[in-house]
Amino acid sequence: MSSPRRQPPGRGGDRPDRDRGGLGFDLKWNMGWMHDTLDYFTLDPVFRKYRPDLLTFSIWYAFSERYVLPLSHDEVVHEKSSLIGKMPGDEWRKRANLRLLYGYMFTHPGKKLLFMGGEFGQWSEWGHETGLEWHLLEYAPHQGILRWVTDLNRLYRREPALHERDADPAGGFEWVDFSDIEKSVVSYLRRGGRSADDVALVVCNFTPVPRYGYRVGVPFGGLWKEVLNSDAIEYGGSGVGNLGGGVEAERVPAHGRPCSLSLTLPPARGAVVFLPEGGA
Repeated sequence: MSSPRRQPPGRGGDRPDRDRGGLGFDLKWNMGWMHDTLDYFTLDPVFRKYRPDLLTFSIWYAFSERYVLPLSHDEVVHEKSSLIGKMPGDEWRKRANLRLLYGYMFTHPGKKLLFMGGEFGQWSEWGHETGLEWHLLEYAPHQGILRWVTDLNRLYRREPALHERDADPAGGFEWVDFSDIEKSVVSYLRRGGRSADDVALVVCNFTPVPRYGYRVGVPFGGLWKEVLNSDAIEYGGSGVGNLGGGVEAERVPAHGRPCSLSLTLPPARGAVVFLPEGGA
C-alpha cells in the first residue's frame, strides 16, 4: 500500500538550520497531522479502511521540520465541537476513540500539545468566559481518561524511544506494518539512541473488533511487556488485551523481521505499547 502523493506541508525536504537563528524557537505546528488525524478519527470505523492515507501520510514529511503535534484551542471552538464530541458512536465509544487518539498522538514522532480540558474529556467547547468542566472528574469515565493521559505522559518522559529521536529520519520511527487496511490495524517501532533494544512497539486497532493471535514482527526475541493498553479497565475500557503481562517473541518471521509476537488487540479502538525485557 502506498499513500497518495500529496504535497507535504511546510518546506518539503529543506531542513531548517537548527544551530542558529530563531532564538531557539525551532518547533513548527504540524497542521497536516492535526487535520488528517482528526478527519480519520471522525470517520465511523466501518469507513476507516478506505482512508488509511490519513494516518500514514504524516510520516512522509515528519522529519523535514521539528514538529509539534497540536490538538489546540482552534479545534474546540466556533461550533467545531470538543475533541470527545468529534468522535463517532455513543458515549462509551467516544471515550474509547479519544483514548486511542491520545495513544496514537503520544507515540507518533513530534512534541505534544493538548489543549486544556482535553485531558479529561470535556464535552463542551472551550469558552474564554467560562471555566473548564472540572465537575466531570467526579465521574469514573472521565477519571479514566485523565489517568490514561497521565500514564501516557509518564511513559513518554521515561522512555527515550518515544521522544529522543523525534526529528531523526535515520531510525527514530519505523513502520512494522501499515498494509492491513481491511482490519484498520497499524504497527510501528519507536527507537532511542542508546542501544538496539531501546525500542517501543506500538499497535493500534482502529475498529471495534477484537483481534486474537494477531501476529506482529519484532526485531529480536525475548519477552515483550505490555506497558500500556488504552482498553484497560482503569482507563474506562473493557479490559481486553495482554493483561499487562509479557508476550514471548517466537522465532516466526513476520513483516520482514526474524521474530514475531502473537498479540490480543483490544476491540474498543485500542492502542497497546510494548517494551522488550532483555537484550537484542
